[in-house]
Amino acid sequence: MSEQPQFSIKIDQNRFLPEGGREVHAIVSVEATGAPASAMPDTAEAAEVIIIDTSGSMSYPDTKLRSAVAAAQTAVDTIRDGVYFAVVSGANSATMVYPHMARLVRADARTRVEAKHAVGRLQAQGGTAIGSWLRLADELFDSHQRGIRHAILLTDGNNQHETVEELDAALARCSGRFVCDCRGVGTDWEVAELRKISSALLGSVDIVADPQDLVADFQAMTEAAMGKAVADVMLRVWTPQAARLRFVKQVMPSVQDLTAKRMAAGPQAGDYPIGAWGSESRDYHISVEVPPGEVGKELRAAWVKLVVPGPAGQEPRVLATGNVLAQWTDDEAASTRINARVAHYTGQAELAEVIQEGLQARKDGDLETATARLGRAVRLADEAGNEAITTLLRKVVDVVDPVTGTVRLKKNVDKADEMSLDTRSTKTVRTRKGEG
Repeated sequence: MSEQPQFSIKIDQNRFLPEGGREVHAIVSVEATGAPASAMPDTAEAAEVIIIDTSGSMSYPDTKLRSAVAAAQTAVDTIRDGVYFAVVSGANSATMVYPHMARLVRADARTRVEAKHAVGRLQAQGGTAIGSWLRLADELFDSHQRGIRHAILLTDGNNQHETVEELDAALARCSGRFVCDCRGVGTDWEVAELRKISSALLGSVDIVADPQDLVADFQAMTEAAMGKAVADVMLRVWTPQAARLRFVKQVMPSVQDLTAKRMAAGPQAGDYPIGAWGSESRDYHISVEVPPGEVGKELRAAWVKLVVPGPAGQEPRVLATGNVLAQWTDDEAASTRINARVAHYTGQAELAEVIQEGLQARKDGDLETATARLGRAVRLADEAGNEAITTLLRKVVDVVDPVTGTVRLKKNVDKADEMSLDTRSTKTVRTRKGEG
């Protein structure tokens, strides 16, 4: 088995447009195969930073801190030999837990034992200033920018001890520097705030309502990070003159709008960061507005490449390419045909939006809007065959008819159920109901 994954790109679209038509949609499926599933090659330098919230609230109840300690120790045990790592304590400011100096150390039998011993001495006190935690992580990753860089951030509360502007500045500084998976333990943290952090840092966000589930979650996140083999992959999209790239979104395994993350990459081309990769597949939805054409004309609407940075002074390395096409026709049946995968993921993106809008309306007391949005969500989840989201929706609404989206809001909803629906609203499924 090769230690480096082999990348491929597949394009799904209906390339036919009516005369004068301008809007082109395509699903770009990226697959990496051949890399070890659970063990990163020794040749790939990697770094891991574990950030544990040690604010005073972590001791109410004290099972939160004790479970966080056990989870961090499990993560340390899961880091493979040779990976650089550190553990950080987060409160009003960030402090080093292991090692004591602000640097990373190589994982081996001795450093793991030392790290777990240091983590076992953590105590809860102080407030929450997440931006300062991220800034310290960024400093630790600074000398490892050529390798895979991953952080785990755990909190149980809101970012109360720094301003929104301070957190935003930290996110702007850290964006593109490392990937960060965020977890909220309990129900006293803000989903939108943690989602903002994970989105900026290309990571995942989820709730761990029961602290006892932290160990398994930390182990899974660390194993996934250890399975990455290629860092800093970019989706490079070129479009012809007079065309406009409307958006680039990741749509599988979760919805994440990448449009604002564009970095110029030459004439009419932009790079969109998609993080580190192991053996896995992800789907992206690209929409391009092209100049109107006459019947019979063909056009390359977008040229998609996967690239990674090359050695200093050299061009980026191209891993795979694909073309998004446009062809104008007077065949109405061809031009009006809806590509099934484009329709599927368009519905999944809308599903995430209406769930978040519905939950916010419910929180604001606008029950009419909440019922309409969450009813629409039930219908979209049913059409997509998204059983996981359907199950979560049924904990918030009583479903009268999933086909029409007729629902009634439940009067008493567990806060953990509501937050689970919110955090997982962006997770998608690949196949539609009734398909393979």
